[in-house]
Amino acid sequence: MIRFLQKDNRVTKALFVVIIAAASVSMVVYLIPGLTGQGATSADTFAVIYPHWYSRFFSAGDVISQQKVAQIAQMQVRQRNPQYADNPMIMNLFQQQVGQQLVQQQVMLSEAAKLGINVTNEDVRQYLQTGPAGQILFPNGKFIGQQQYAAIIESRFDTSVAEFEDNVKNDIAIRRLESLITAGVTVSDKEVRDAYRKSNIKIKFDYAVITGDDLRKQINPSDADLEAFFKKNAVRYATAVPEERTISYFAFTPNDVPGGVQQPTQQEIQQYYNAHQAEYSVPEQARSRHILISVSAGADAKTDAAAKAKAEGILKQLKGGANFAELAKKNSEDPGSKDTGGELGFAQRGHMVPAFDTAIFSQKIGDIAIVKSQYGYHIVQVEERTPAHTQSLSEVLPTIQATLIRQNSTAAQENYARQLTSEAIKNGLQKTAEAHHLQLVTTPPVAAQGVISALPDGSQLLGRAFQSKQGDPAQSAPTGEGYAVFQVTGITPAHAPTFAEWKNHVLDDFRNDQLPPLLKQKTDELAAKAKATNDLAKAAKEVGATVKTSDLVGETGQVPDLGQVGQVAPQLFDMAPVSISGPINAGRTGVVAKLVMKTEPSPQEIQQNLDQARDQMLDQRRNEAFEVFASNVLNDYKKHNRIRINAKAQGPELPGM
Repeated sequence: MIRFLQKDNRVTKALFVVIIAAASVSMVVYLIPGLTGQGATSADTFAVIYPHWYSRFFSAGDVISQQKVAQIAQMQVRQRNPQYADNPMIMNLFQQQVGQQLVQQQVMLSEAAKLGINVTNEDVRQYLQTGPAGQILFPNGKFIGQQQYAAIIESRFDTSVAEFEDNVKNDIAIRRLESLITAGVTVSDKEVRDAYRKSNIKIKFDYAVITGDDLRKQINPSDADLEAFFKKNAVRYATAVPEERTISYFAFTPNDVPGGVQQPTQQEIQQYYNAHQAEYSVPEQARSRHILISVSAGADAKTDAAAKAKAEGILKQLKGGANFAELAKKNSEDPGSKDTGGELGFAQRGHMVPAFDTAIFSQKIGDIAIVKSQYGYHIVQVEERTPAHTQSLSEVLPTIQATLIRQNSTAAQENYARQLTSEAIKNGLQKTAEAHHLQLVTTPPVAAQGVISALPDGSQLLGRAFQSKQGDPAQSAPTGEGYAVFQVTGITPAHAPTFAEWKNHVLDDFRNDQLPPLLKQKTDELAAKAKATNDLAKAAKEVGATVKTSDLVGETGQVPDLGQVGQVAPQLFDMAPVSISGPINAGRTGVVAKLVMKTEPSPQEIQQNLDQARDQMLDQRRNEAFEVFASNVLNDYKKHNRIRINAKAQGPELPGM
């Protein structure tokens, strides 16, 4: 029942991540392939967007700086994949994505401005107060104050309040543009009813399965067949053995850092606490317990009255001195709390459904009352309330100390790695390792996706090694437990193996090539036999297939050996009961199905859900309409050379961009 009472409040956990992601980058459109052009010459210019055809002649374009692209990309990597923060390849990928998304954002902002869409500072304030950030920035409707607000923005996003609010303005402007462009999108009642009916059909079916794994075992070529396949596909195997590199390195752990890790001072602890006070804010909370007598929202008057009478009877017992926990275990219909005597623990304001939330924050502590919600009648008792407050420094001291020690340790390791790298560049790896009592190791040839067994995590070292040339100066990379200073000392190019070396791989490839047509042949045979005899079980036995029965499933239902029914076999929902399907290709399996049962939503159910279904369909249609609009605008900008990306600032093109 706790999951029923609690709203989906995930926005609170990633509050500002949602805002900054929406406002800075992830607006409404997708990556634009092939934007690279000439004309943006400043080293710090990622791109220039010209809002009008004549803007290029007057150099009056909107500039997206490389610095901004890099800043947002670094923030995204830190938030999503901090382990790749030092990986140049990953950073380059993120910068390309961020840069092109900012280009798309600026194009949409230019179109919004042409249409007279304007966003004021008051609009921004209203959005922050009523949007997902409201509970943090305006607890109980009161602003937390400019200083604390600025501290939150700086600590979370490494940006100023002005830039953050500009990002929010951009988000609001694009949302308003979307509303304007899609204002005329409509859906008819018939479309909604038909779509709801179709998406809520449920079916149950018997199905015969031929598995690819079983068929693979039947593909047993001779050595001569395999060798012929190997020669025929020589191009495929020309670089089958990947490039390998020999790497010399020495590594250190935090224990090897001279002087150890500096302990944080009281001043550093106080400064950290002051800068992160927002993280230590504890909102008003209430601890309560309840007994639920459930009744559905659409129940008739008689059922509702019976539930209410039962709740009133329990309330009377409690006021007469009965034990709350015992009555909860005996009577409550909330499986999530009945076994604990109805205890719900602490909840913040706004986290429960409205009626229940109002009760636990307005009833006197200790009082017991009946509250009606969409789930039924609750006999509610408020046990304790704590006011909103900020945890004291003493309460969070161990956490802050651990954080600062970790930061100091990271900084000490980075500094030591830089020092050793400089020495290695000057004196060589061997002498540097000996001078610091570290062991120099030379790996056997290792591939880019290989493993350096002596290191906890050699992935970043390998990533950098494969971007380096043999003989390049020494460099460093984190190892998951310290750093390694290394050089590439040998390169073995990718090459073709001999047949004997690669025979097992060739067998796998041969089977993979032969399997799809064999699976299709067997599934077609199964379908033909089943339709001819109208007996799926008999046909399955003849071809060696296994017969199974599905649950009653809808479009999104998952069926073993088939997958999501609506994606893999949507035709099943159009079949009549007892009819047999044609062959179904489910990837690694072939399936033939016989429909056993089919249910459709009643007209009453469709009517009850009509408004919600209409809203969902409208949202989908509007999103599609705005995507078409955005795509057309972007294509027009590209066609008339109104988007210029600085290829030098962008960096090397990556596959798929």
